[in-house]
Amino acid sequence: MRRREFIRLIGGTAVAWPLAARAQQSEKIAKIGYLDLGPASVRVDRVEALRAGLRDLGYVEGKNIAFEFRWAERSEHLDELAVDLVRRKVDVIFAISSTMVEPARKATNTIPIVFATHADPVGIGHVVSLARPGGNITGLSMLLTELAPKELEILTEVVPQAKRIAVLWNPTTPSLPPAMKAVDAAGQRLGLQLIKVPAKSTEEFDGAFAVMARERVEALMVVASPLFITHRARLAELAREYRLPAMFGSKENVQAGGLISYSADLTDLHRRAASYIDKILKGAKPDELPVEQASKYEMVINRKTAKAIGLTVPPSLIARADEVIE
Repeated sequence: MRRREFIRLIGGTAVAWPLAARAQQSEKIAKIGYLDLGPASVRVDRVEALRAGLRDLGYVEGKNIAFEFRWAERSEHLDELAVDLVRRKVDVIFAISSTMVEPARKATNTIPIVFATHADPVGIGHVVSLARPGGNITGLSMLLTELAPKELEILTEVVPQAKRIAVLWNPTTPSLPPAMKAVDAAGQRLGLQLIKVPAKSTEEFDGAFAVMARERVEALMVVASPLFITHRARLAELAREYRLPAMFGSKENVQAGGLISYSADLTDLHRRAASYIDKILKGAKPDELPVEQASKYEMVINRKTAKAIGLTVPPSLIARADEVIE
């Protein structure tokens, strides 16, 4: 090879190396802030559902996307964790439900916020409307305000003789007040006496069940809340101990030993939430992305628990169940 050609080749290569390096450096890794109540071990299925949804859309962790996980031990710690995600300049905050959306909303009005299982985004003002969310918040709704009355109806099918029913709810969950109004209306329509029992932390669980015992309730409805799903094993244990037929708002509670649940498919909602993150990372504005509603619902019954509390679940309900745990 002639000396002049050799120099030209080396020169061209020398120029190409920095260009390639700059191209690699310019491929941005999008940062997703994941805000939730911990421990992380109780959210494995949902995290994997979101990851699977993103993989289907071409995202590879470490290559073009990365997660910043923030797990709060208590709901009151969510505020500071949301502020930390904003400080780290994440591209999107994934705030699963109203409990996490509210701290994220207070922390930023510019970074897009995506939710997956919001109970009532319009009812509490996190979006203006489902069709036109407005602002920087959008996602998917489980429509708890409509689901909760249906859960109460199914519970009366499980224990048709029950007229005094306890309703366990978490006052710190922002979306529960509208749902509680809907439950009250359903209770009146069904001729029930509802005993509303609040619990804001695990430390209040024992006292709440003691109240139910004093009130001589005949069944229990647990209104869906991140607290009750996170600490599902303890709730199931208490319901069995007090021999209370209990309706839950998540199949995870029944898998942990609860009696029955009727809910949206929460895993499916997490998988679908990936499409919102994808569209936002590609330039879409949250206020341009309508809030979608749950499309899959499931009833799960734990017959082992029914036997433990001396209850026979009606065959008609067993036939309608999507899953029966023996």
